Amino acid sequence: MVSVSAMALGVAGMGAGAATADTVVDTVRVGTAPFGVAVSPDGSRAYVTNVVSDSVSVIDTAGNTVIDSIGVGDAPAGVAVSPNGSHVYVTNQLEDTVSVIETAGNTVIDTIEVGDTPVGVATTPDGLGVYVTNNGDDTVSVIETADRTVVETIGVGNGPQYVAFTPNGSRAFVTNALEDSVSVIETSENTLMNTIRVGDYPRGLAVTPDGLRVYVANGGSDTVSVIDTATDTVAQTIPAEDFPWGLALTPDGSRAYVTNLYDASVSVIDTATNSVVERIRVGNYPYGVAVSPDGSPVYVVNHEASTVSVIADGTCFGSFCTS
Repeated sequence: MVSVSAMALGVAGMGAGAATADTVVDTVRVGTAPFGVAVSPDGSRAYVTNVVSDSVSVIDTAGNTVIDSIGVGDAPAGVAVSPNGSHVYVTNQLEDTVSVIETAGNTVIDTIEVGDTPVGVATTPDGLGVYVTNNGDDTVSVIETADRTVVETIGVGNGPQYVAFTPNGSRAFVTNALEDSVSVIETSENTLMNTIRVGDYPRGLAVTPDGLRVYVANGGSDTVSVIDTATDTVAQTIPAEDFPWGLALTPDGSRAYVTNLYDASVSVIDTATNSVVERIRVGNYPYGVAVSPDGSPVYVVNHEASTVSVIADGTCFGSFCTS
């Protein structure tokens, strides 16, 4: 079971002076013990789940201010926005449901029963489906968005956490934390087609825009696995900082942002070389991370600090800078 409290890549800069790089340009106070974050397709809103507050904070990204707080189910964790921005889907870990929020009025319009202890959630690229990882019973629930009902339940590995799709939606990848693997689902028939061994305790993952690679954060082994989707094998392993948790890619796929839970930092990976090029100090226990549609800013949820760090181009100082 995923903890509902704090539990649960780095190149330090060589100079002590100032440099222009990705850095924290703002910090936003949200609800208690935030967990996940998702940005709307137009970049105007960021939605943050708050585990202890049982709420979703809505951030206006123009001014980085919280403009609304939406009550949802017990211990909300994962969050996803539909491709057209009209709905937000939130997993409620302790009541085995998904809350459906209509963004026009920021109101919950439906609650859907899913499997045991749902954690991750993602919408299909066409917006017709929502996939939910159920950590407690090792399944993925498939929700049809038209009538908001569960139409399939797929068995995956032990302790499923997060889910991500290829750009064409033909495959879904699921991290299984308790068996150190990634399940590959063929979505046309919703069948398990492969299982890929990765590092220890995999958590966040993301698929590149060309669909050729999947990046997986392995919390227990302090690494990021790079999966070649043509062969469903790990092509490279990148050293990371202390307990990498969340992972998000820029829309052009050029950079991966990895939250390091016990290091209170974010590592930035250049995907052309698969090397860490920056390490950015954020708040305590960074969990979720999301990138704006234009590639900046980046939003990082700090679980223990109950804040969101906003990362963008700016001036940074000291060892958490690239000189």
